Amino acid sequence: MAARKSPVKSNVSAEELLGYYKDMLLIRRFEEKAGQLYGMGLIGGFCHLYIGQEAVVVGLEATAEDGDKRITSYRDHGHMLACGMDPNGVMAELTGRSGGYSKGKGGSMHMFSKEKHFYGGHGIVAAQVPLGAGLAFADKYKGNGRVTFTYFGDGAANQGQVYETFNMAALWDLPCIFVIENNQYAMGTAQKRSTSSPDIYTRGAAFGIPGEAVDGMDVLAVKDAGERAVKHCRSGKGPYILEIKTYRYRGHSMSDPAKYRTREEVQKMRDERDPIEQVREMLLTGKHASEDDLKAIDKEIKKVVNASAEFAKESPLPDLSELWTDIYAEAEA
Repeated sequence: MAARKSPVKSNVSAEELLGYYKDMLLIRRFEEKAGQLYGMGLIGGFCHLYIGQEAVVVGLEATAEDGDKRITSYRDHGHMLACGMDPNGVMAELTGRSGGYSKGKGGSMHMFSKEKHFYGGHGIVAAQVPLGAGLAFADKYKGNGRVTFTYFGDGAANQGQVYETFNMAALWDLPCIFVIENNQYAMGTAQKRSTSSPDIYTRGAAFGIPGEAVDGMDVLAVKDAGERAVKHCRSGKGPYILEIKTYRYRGHSMSDPAKYRTREEVQKMRDERDPIEQVREMLLTGKHASEDDLKAIDKEIKKVVNASAEFAKESPLPDLSELWTDIYAEAEA
């Protein structure tokens, strides 16, 4: 299975392109604000930002249908926003407030939304991968035509449970899209120093799972690859692997000084490959939007993000009685 080159630009409308721009910019501005709140001590524990990787989840959400599921790791804020979760609830959860999606008990790494079919946010490396296969199994059992997007990183790709899951998913033809968000450094070790194969998606070949490498800094390339993967899974052909090669601008978490790479390397990626700037240029050169239009969009998004921060600050801390709630699933009538 040879890796595909980035495809020719998708035939998307100006409205769709502008939508991708807004979605990616919301994630970028939200994460920048989260970083500020962390620095102010309003967000405790770990905080893993998605800055630089926005095209991955925005491109894939463009291929999702109502009822499709998604599950990911602890770098999850962008995924929540991309699937339509309320920025207020996400920011309140980051700050441990009762107005958050997990009532302030989950924090940055553990948020869920049954309404949006978002199943976390998981703090244990690769723990979400078998859970994602379980979600896909439920849909296969029900025969509802839904797919599950199971996200994990290049570091998690070396965990044994990933390959146990590949085996099971292939045996049972589960409608699961395994999305490897390869930001090249895992928790702080370059891929070439930790992973024997240059293309991680090829590991699926041992189980008969097709896949491809994708340019994760190009939202349209991600969308095109996502459409192929979704079509494969919905047609009953089993799982599919997308290795989306992306790049995070910040460290592994807010406490990571990221000394394993140079500032020049990060700046070069920002200057030459930034996913938001690429779409911005397409909008301008295609005359789909003016500079003033894009400035107005940025201003509006900053208002939304600032409002989420204010909502979080004003939301009360959870009552101690909340420690005893949400422990067991409620029995259905």
